[in-house]
Amino acid sequence: MKKKTKGLFIIGSLFLIAFVIWTLLIQIVDVQSIGQKGTEIGFATFNMWFHHLTGVHMVIYTITDWLGLVPIFVCMIFGGIGLGQWIKRRILLKVDFDIIVLGIYYVIVILGYLIFEMIPINYRPILIEGFMEASYPSSTTLLVLSVMPTLIFQVKKRVKNVMVKKVISILAMLFSLFMVLGRWICGVHWFTDIIGSILLSAGLFYIYRAVVVLFCRED
Repeated sequence: MKKKTKGLFIIGSLFLIAFVIWTLLIQIVDVQSIGQKGTEIGFATFNMWFHHLTGVHMVIYTITDWLGLVPIFVCMIFGGIGLGQWIKRRILLKVDFDIIVLGIYYVIVILGYLIFEMIPINYRPILIEGFMEASYPSSTTLLVLSVMPTLIFQVKKRVKNVMVKKVISILAMLFSLFMVLGRWICGVHWFTDIIGSILLSAGLFYIYRAVVVLFCRED
């Protein structure tokens, strides 16, 4: 295994381990019934302090919620690329390996989202349209931070124009930063929800990078 590949696997694994530990800590550290309808929330004192500090901003929530469609659109673009190659080359295994891996990666991200929707760790600080919704980890943040880095990676790999690469990379990074900060301050998530999403998405992305570098000989 190449040194770079090993390093990526190690970093990804550490992030995933950190996510598991963080998830466990949320369920045992300073757990109080401060959530909607008395639901228990870990790191309650800090989470409540941050929630009161930022308040609730439904406009920001709505904007970031709609912008959550952007990473879905990115997934559809790469899905289209893979489908186009499949149709043209007639054999699935002849589709670029990194695109196949990317598709598997996206499926794993979606499965992660569904698992935490079915087994909620905690609930949002506020009701959404009168309903309690799972809050951990932030699904929008997870989606953005899992998908946008792959856009940057694929653009650097496939686009030859240096200026186009820089522009798309900068826009993707600014978009990701805006979305993370927006979800933090809009008041529909606990502070710890966003941390969980950052750890999980980072772990998944580094593992994806490691697999691509290992089998496709890409940097």
